[in-house]
Amino acid sequence: MTTKRIIACLDVKDGKVVKGVRFIDLKLKGDPAELASRYEEEGADEIVFLDISATIEGKEILLEKVKDTASVLSIPLSVGGGIRSLDDISKLLSNGADKVSLNSVAVENPQLVTLASKEFGSQAIIVAIDAKKVEKGWRVFIRSGTADTGLEAVGWAKRVQNLGAGEILLTSIDRDGTRNGYDIELTKAVVGATKIPVIASGGAGKPEHFLSVFSDAKADAALAAGIFHDNVISIRELKRYLKGKGLEVRT
Repeated sequence: MTTKRIIACLDVKDGKVVKGVRFIDLKLKGDPAELASRYEEEGADEIVFLDISATIEGKEILLEKVKDTASVLSIPLSVGGGIRSLDDISKLLSNGADKVSLNSVAVENPQLVTLASKEFGSQAIIVAIDAKKVEKGWRVFIRSGTADTGLEAVGWAKRVQNLGAGEILLTSIDRDGTRNGYDIELTKAVVGATKIPVIASGGAGKPEHFLSVFSDAKADAALAAGIFHDNVISIRELKRYLKGKGLEVRT
């Protein structure tokens, strides 16, 4: 049985961790390095650091904040937001990131996914897909959910796999921050259409939601933010629950 990963997400704006609902109404949650350290201690398998304003505001990547966060971790750190080039990726990997997450730039310049996977290895390249439900499926949005690309999400997932991505970070915009559960239908569709690992994101509110996205949608990893920030459940408690349900998790 494949070991399922629990990933804590840090949405960062102006150097601080924030969390909203459906990408808006952001509330301050703390310092990235402090929260990352806490989540590793609780048993997180990985940390994802997403600078959610860098792309839409045209800002530089917060390399010092990335470096500070990486310095307190022994588990993998993935970083996204504001990446525009191979040089940006190189800087992040040189400042402590183990992986980078490409979202808007992957749509605007798909060739960068291929070039990056060849330069740094596909294991270091995640493509993040933010998807919103439409009549007959899901559409890909970029720039922190503000721009509709017109791309169909499952088709885009297949393409990024072919471009060389090593992993997909799949977020349901409709579920983000709602704590109503992951979009099982969306996750199942992407997992079924691809062969690379899929990280489910958006909607975690209780342990049963994690169990469902692993058991029903077959996600390889589940990412959450708000329920960890607000101490709804600790990662340690969550893993104990999942293990009791027969799932393989790292303890």
